[in-house]
Amino acid sequence: MKSKVFAVRTWKEIMRDPLSYIFCLGFPLVMLVIMSVIDKSIPAEAGMQVFRIRNLAPGISYFGLTFVMLFTGIQVSKDRTTALLLRLYASPMKPVEYIFGYTMPVVVLAVMQMVICFSVSFVIGLCTGNSLAVTEMLLSMLALLPSVFLFVGFGILFGTLVNEKAAPGLCSILISAAGMIGGIWMDVDGLGGAIKTVARALPFYHGVSLARLPFGETAEGAVEHLLWTIVCGAAVYGLAVTVFRSKMKKDIR
Repeated sequence: MKSKVFAVRTWKEIMRDPLSYIFCLGFPLVMLVIMSVIDKSIPAEAGMQVFRIRNLAPGISYFGLTFVMLFTGIQVSKDRTTALLLRLYASPMKPVEYIFGYTMPVVVLAVMQMVICFSVSFVIGLCTGNSLAVTEMLLSMLALLPSVFLFVGFGILFGTLVNEKAAPGLCSILISAAGMIGGIWMDVDGLGGAIKTVARALPFYHGVSLARLPFGETAEGAVEHLLWTIVCGAAVYGLAVTVFRSKMKKDIR
């Protein structure tokens, strides 16, 4: 119940900021439409597959999660900067209840974002003759859940470690990395070399590949994508919880 009350308050704070609608909901949809238009302009003989709606829909959905990380980081760091958390530490709430209070609303936001993104992708698919099956979209959303906790974990971690001004900068680094090295905007496998090696060492490439599996992407390395995404998501979220608990105890003293 304590976590629920705190989660409702966090949700209201995030929704009060108009940038939440622009970046979490509007920007991914704009990118989806723009990239679909670009795809129609690419000659068929070029053989480019990245911007096809079946690849683009899960890729954009994954990219949208990076903005959930951004607003999680901003919210946590803002609460610390305004000393709200310091005052709340006097309440009987436990560290885990604070973590759940931050996690629940942004997970709901991430799911809403995915539903909207895939719904628009479904319409685009019908218009372009590349329809998406409902089962494919649902499986892709399920595959994206470990990545949700990965980015929520990064948001809580950055918000705990740095102030409100520095948190967006750190998050923007990961946003750029997820977009480029994750294979959302380019075919990492086709590039090969050092870029592919670096990409496979980070969770973004595996998260995007996992989300694309239901849409017919090669199943080669599916187990690796799944395990790497789950392990990295759990590790980052666990680290964020540990750091938050440590920081909370330090602030109380």
